[in-house]
Amino acid sequence: MKQITLICAGGLSTSLLASKMKKAAEARGEAIDIRATVVANFPEFEDKTDILLLAPQVGYLAKKMKEKYEPRGIKVAVINSVDYGMMNGEQVLKNVLTM
Repeated sequence: MKQITLICAGGLSTSLLASKMKKAAEARGEAIDIRATVVANFPEFEDKTDILLLAPQVGYLAKKMKEKYEPRGIKVAVINSVDYGMMNGEQVLKNVLTM
């Protein structure tokens, strides 16, 4: 089962997007665990994460997160700002599945 963690500054918008991604995954029959948290709490989930998605407002952390987590096998990406703004869970999930 893939495990995806979304992070942002406050956690509210990513929680909504994670919920929409879960619905899209269920509709596709994909076994994926998706959660959202704030940047400061990510260390609690790093051992339970295969893919780390950063909200656009924390995209400035991408380089640092890639350097730290990709050597550990965690893929890191910034969520497309249009998909994020539209809360397009289906498209974000589609992008993740092609990583």
